[in-house]
Amino acid sequence: MIGKRGGNNKNRQNDAKYRNALSGRQIPLLILDNKWHRLFTQTGRTTEIERLTNKLNGLLKRQGKVNSGMQDVHRVKKRLMEGIIASMGGEETSRYDKKMEESKRLIAECNTKLNEYRDENQALPKEIEDVNYELMLETMRICYDRLHKNTEEIKALDSWIIKTRMELKKKIVQKQEKETANHELYSYMHDILGSKVMEIFDMKYDPEESEAEEGSDE
Repeated sequence: MIGKRGGNNKNRQNDAKYRNALSGRQIPLLILDNKWHRLFTQTGRTTEIERLTNKLNGLLKRQGKVNSGMQDVHRVKKRLMEGIIASMGGEETSRYDKKMEESKRLIAECNTKLNEYRDENQALPKEIEDVNYELMLETMRICYDRLHKNTEEIKALDSWIIKTRMELKKKIVQKQEKETANHELYSYMHDILGSKVMEIFDMKYDPEESEAEEGSDE
């Protein structure tokens, strides 16, 4: 479980531990997963999440441009090569020589550009993987922080519920005791004074009579 952030040394130790544990496991690109985005409806995005997200987006866009650029350069090189082949066997003139030299120069530029694209294309997957890994760790830190906070609040609520339930039970007992006391008190009064006398006093405390009086005052 990933805990809260500690010192730099602790973070480095944790990072090494997680990397070893995750070795050989493929982590999906988080920013392409809609459920990953939905995680932050509860936690909110930190500046670090935003930074890593933007960086990863930039790398993916760059990878797309590199792949597209390689295809374009390949097409240009192919046309140049076809032009050279088509011109072979023709009459050699100064214009022909100049065109051939220009085509060779352009092909050399294409080769240089392709090599640059290939080098970048080989480096980009590792960069993307590293940034995605950092994003995964930051995501886990944020989510576990929220889980820890929620757990503490759940414990506090459980304690409140238990306390309130006990208090409620006491109040119910007190209510029942009061009801029993009223019943006994009325019974004793009835036995002592008799029903006729009690009827006179009952009129004052008759609920229906009281409601009628309240209605007449409105």
